[in-house]
Amino acid sequence: MTGSSRKGHTFLDEGSVHGRRFGKLKKDEFDGYNSDNHPRKNSPVKTTDAPHLDPQMASDNSPYDASLSPLSKSPWHVNEEASSSEEALVGSLVREEGHIYSLAATKDLLYTGSDSKNIRVWKNQKEFAGFKSNSGLVKAIVIAGEKILTGHQDGRIRVWRVSNKNEQTYRRAATLPTLRNYIKCSMKPSNYVEVRRHRNVLWIKHYDAISCLSLTEDLTLIYSASWDKTFKVWRASNYKCLESVTAHDDAVNALVVGFDGLVFTGSADGTVKIWRREMQGKGTKHFFSQTLLKQECAVTALALNSDGTFLYAGSSDGLVNYWVRETNLEHCGILRGHKLAVLCLAAAGSLVFSGSADMAICVWKRSITNEHACISVLSGHTGPVKCLAAEKDLDVMLHERKWILYSGSLDKSVKVWKVKENAAPGGQQTHQQLPRLSVSSGEFPRVSSLRKMGSRRY
Repeated sequence: MTGSSRKGHTFLDEGSVHGRRFGKLKKDEFDGYNSDNHPRKNSPVKTTDAPHLDPQMASDNSPYDASLSPLSKSPWHVNEEASSSEEALVGSLVREEGHIYSLAATKDLLYTGSDSKNIRVWKNQKEFAGFKSNSGLVKAIVIAGEKILTGHQDGRIRVWRVSNKNEQTYRRAATLPTLRNYIKCSMKPSNYVEVRRHRNVLWIKHYDAISCLSLTEDLTLIYSASWDKTFKVWRASNYKCLESVTAHDDAVNALVVGFDGLVFTGSADGTVKIWRREMQGKGTKHFFSQTLLKQECAVTALALNSDGTFLYAGSSDGLVNYWVRETNLEHCGILRGHKLAVLCLAAAGSLVFSGSADMAICVWKRSITNEHACISVLSGHTGPVKCLAAEKDLDVMLHERKWILYSGSLDKSVKVWKVKENAAPGGQQTHQQLPRLSVSSGEFPRVSSLRKMGSRRY
């Protein structure tokens, strides 16, 4: 391995080798429930032309184990040569602790979640802090002002706050549903719903994994979607569950809060639906509005652009459908750029990013006529790309628009890219994988980690 050291960073050459019961509240109904993961039938995959190929709640406050830091085994590698180009792989972090399922970026901080139960916090491409929840893998992360919300495999939402005394210390502020609301709700038999034969649960709790989280623009309402076919609405001020909506016939894989009180949901049943929110007293009521898409393939991801004028939906067949607000959400086209399922989407400015099980990221640019062109393909991951987040690159010239794109993958790595918005269509960026450290032969691909790619749940 060849390289040099500069200001604490390690620079590596790309060519180097390397029945129904109401009497009492059972403990396992609240503290120790693990969601069922029943296999779904394989979803059909079409080949298209492409330009590339808790156990206990109390344990949530367990101390963060710095000894598990991936930095001790695999430091953040900065690609010195590529960082000066217009569109390049800036850095790559290989995590030895688990596959990356979620990430969120704000200002100069990056939050990453994995199946290791740790949420890592990165600042200036260095590990800054971390917090731990012994509750299963972290499926979703969203940032609500000073709060960090995480959605988990056990069907619960954790709320975290930064300590006033130490910005590197995070403490759990709440778990949704809260114990107080759970006990109060459990006293009423009418609050139980039958989810399957001989099994009843409180309506305020997801009984299967949370797939995604979303927030209203004013941060007053929290939305959670789940594989239990529902989405729930929570008041952000007191964490009370206001409503539960059985939205689909199969797992809800994606949800985004849109404009004018509209909520969009995408499901393994192959549909994209619109729901209209109305405030009723102190609560909410959601009404079904229309079905935008109905197909055989599972809908796996949704994204809205920043001003809410374009809606994008990724599917397990590798396609991305999109709709335009100004034409009453008329279907305007399909983006064909992947050979396998689209697992994640992100919109930034006039760009749309799609991450796929084919291990690539397509960069799409929207024109003033609402047409889209693939201007670049970002390659470098050695596993399915599971999550994306984009932030403005502030270190640019005036009038220049460039984005920092973060991508998380089941190859246990997070990669950082710089993408220029006014790049000409037709370019293809293929970046050589940076050296992986401490990886034994045959470790990837692992069948267990890829098994879910054949499921309709994402």
